[in-house]
Amino acid sequence: MSDQSPPPGWAPRDPDTPDEPPRPAGPSEPGPRGRPSGPAGEPAKAGRKPGPRRTGWRRALPTWRMVLGGLLLLALLIGGALVAGYLLVHIPPANAAATAQSNVYLYADGSQLARDGEVDRVNVPLSQIPRTVQEAVLAAEDRDFYSERAVDPKAMIRAAWNTATGKGTQSGSTITQQYVKNYYLGQEQTIKRKVKEFFIAIKLGREKSKNYILEGYLNTSYFGRNAYGIQAASQAYYGKDVGKLTTAEGAYLATLLNSPSAFDVVSHPQSRARALARWNYVLDGMVKKDWLPAAERATTRFPEPGKVRAAAGLSGQRGYLVEAIKDYIVDREILDDKTLAEGGYRITTTIDKRRQNALVTAVDDQMISKLDPEARPADRLVRAGGVSIDPLTGKVLALYGGIDYTKQYVNNATRHDYQVASTFKPFVFTAAVENDARTQDGRRITPYTVYNGDNRRPVVGGRIRFNPENEGQVSYGNITVNTATDLSVNAVYAQMAVDVGTAKVKQTAIALGIPENTPNFEPVPAMALGTLQASVLDMTQAYATLADHGRLTPYTFLEKITKEDDTIGLPQRAPTQAVSREAADTTTSMLVSVVDNGTGTAALAAGHPAAGKTGTGELDRSAWFAAYTPDLVTVVAMMGQDPDTGTLQSLYGALGERRISGGGYPARIWAAYTKTALEGTDPVDFELELQPGAAQPPPPPSPQFSFPEETPGERTGPPTGRPNRPGRPTPTGGQNQGGQDNGGQNQGGQDNGGQQNGGQDNGGQDNGGQNNGGQDNGGTTEGDQGGVTSGTQGRQGTTGTTGTRGPGGTTGARGTDGGTADGPRPPSAFLE
Repeated sequence: MSDQSPPPGWAPRDPDTPDEPPRPAGPSEPGPRGRPSGPAGEPAKAGRKPGPRRTGWRRALPTWRMVLGGLLLLALLIGGALVAGYLLVHIPPANAAATAQSNVYLYADGSQLARDGEVDRVNVPLSQIPRTVQEAVLAAEDRDFYSERAVDPKAMIRAAWNTATGKGTQSGSTITQQYVKNYYLGQEQTIKRKVKEFFIAIKLGREKSKNYILEGYLNTSYFGRNAYGIQAASQAYYGKDVGKLTTAEGAYLATLLNSPSAFDVVSHPQSRARALARWNYVLDGMVKKDWLPAAERATTRFPEPGKVRAAAGLSGQRGYLVEAIKDYIVDREILDDKTLAEGGYRITTTIDKRRQNALVTAVDDQMISKLDPEARPADRLVRAGGVSIDPLTGKVLALYGGIDYTKQYVNNATRHDYQVASTFKPFVFTAAVENDARTQDGRRITPYTVYNGDNRRPVVGGRIRFNPENEGQVSYGNITVNTATDLSVNAVYAQMAVDVGTAKVKQTAIALGIPENTPNFEPVPAMALGTLQASVLDMTQAYATLADHGRLTPYTFLEKITKEDDTIGLPQRAPTQAVSREAADTTTSMLVSVVDNGTGTAALAAGHPAAGKTGTGELDRSAWFAAYTPDLVTVVAMMGQDPDTGTLQSLYGALGERRISGGGYPARIWAAYTKTALEGTDPVDFELELQPGAAQPPPPPSPQFSFPEETPGERTGPPTGRPNRPGRPTPTGGQNQGGQDNGGQNQGGQDNGGQQNGGQDNGGQDNGGQNNGGQDNGGTTEGDQGGVTSGTQGRQGTTGTTGTRGPGGTTGARGTDGGTADGPRPPSAFLE
């Protein structure tokens, strides 16, 4: 056979050259026919230098060409959307807010409670608004208004970022955008509205002058008090036309734009500090922009606005209720105040019409009807506030804000400028049980732990030197916590707060429902005496947690909010176990004793088992009674305030009383209201689970206490009729004289409890516990008809078990060990 022809491109081989294994040509080696070859010997394409090959995870990354192409495409899409939006979105006519509707507020049963939303609006040309007022508004809202564009994308992105990261809700809107929202659109926080606002603002900025936009903004903005526009606001706050406003007044109206309702220092005095800070911010901004000389700024003083002139339709309690409900809606961000002011909402509340009327009637009958300002000038100072809550649901059933919203515009039920006094003491004990606290010498704190109750006894173990005075400067000697609660002994509770730890006491109070930002809520020993300034509503919330065995259900005023066919979502209010049931119930057991045996006996008139606590504020500026039955919690407070200056005043001499205490008028109001509110229902006893050691008291040592000598000007008691006057021998009580064997047989309260038979004179011979602390009818666990209200030595009888509740004292009460009570009770003038 002949040789086969060599394949194309084959080069002859020198026969003398040894064979070598073939190897692929490298990228720089010439390939067949002198051409460079690519990887694996493949010919490389001419005119392009080969690069490294992408392998592994790098294959998933886009190339720079892909990124650039994507960015260009995105820019084209955004540009097209902007052009389309600008062409498609037209400037609409004025929105319905220009003639805002009323909001309708309904009782829980659907009947009408009130109607608000009467719009006060007067448009004025920009030329009538003082230049300094215009500049104040710009300093507050948009300092670069005249030089900036209609929208500021950077500010919008920054505001969105700050809102998303929890630095506070910000609008990022220019004045042009705010005007568009006010006049053409609405206050809804939706993406659709924001998109429309963006394009309309751009269009408006191109078609209208800056002065036109500023004039429209000043005439459409909401300033609170139902005032739309700068002219209406000028009249509402200062009673003058806008042209007569001073720079300081204009700065305050500009301040209101940030938070119209909250920054009204008249109706919301608790927000005064924030409002002043914002007012200073506005003036400082004017100085920075050279709109206000620094020398004039230094002499500018805050211009106090005038009183609120409420609409006639909000007279009586309606205005207080509407204000409290509005605050609840805005504070919980259900709607903002500008959106709510647009109106058109039907707001069904939790207010029970029958119980609301019962609370008003109780205050009128027990207090208001007895005021005589002409005969007693101190009666001009008297105010009252009250709130009633269902502890199981958290629903606010009734609220009393003052005598009339059109006459007293500050809501006494929600204000935060009065001390809560001794109504705070139960929270100290709750904290003790919750934290298994012990005394300085290691004894567990229970209702029967013995403390020294001497007046001005220095607190031991704290970092702050503190030696509190007892009410009336009474020294009690060694007494149990239960009796210290009955008599509201400051020395005991100040020491207990240190034993528990003031930080833990504050933590427990917050858990019960006291807001953490409450004024003067400092973790110091004095907090045990109630120096914080919680509102009546806040205290009702906290006591409702105790009433519901330590379970906190956040209070609410709202059943439902609707607008046309839309239903507005309400916050979730799932109940939580704030403190243990044991801690709450043991506290309740002591508060039952306060009503049965202590400073709150006036509450017995309600005819229902109750637990409560009295309190009297510093200098007698306030008097409180906070109490509850198993299914209704109500707090009532009396307050002293000058109606002309608004300053807090003492209640000395009001209603013809030398002093006003929580166990007096507030407790009587509570009893009258509760009796009516629970009318038709059977009395229900508390079902309590107590801490170990709380149910059976150990025998304490014989206590003694003494009263101070009265000095000129010292408020130690009523002018006449005090059973135990200073200067007389100090009464002592307890084992021998209190009825050690037989619950009061020998001397069970000789002066005030009746001679020889534990109640013969004033307590009732048969019902007071003659032989055995209540053999015939006396001595239930309620301390019925034995002894008198003022002095009941030997109130713990030996065998009393079956008595019926009576108006007298407590001989034969609670006892298995006759004579273990804590001696005679001081006169009522020495108690709260």
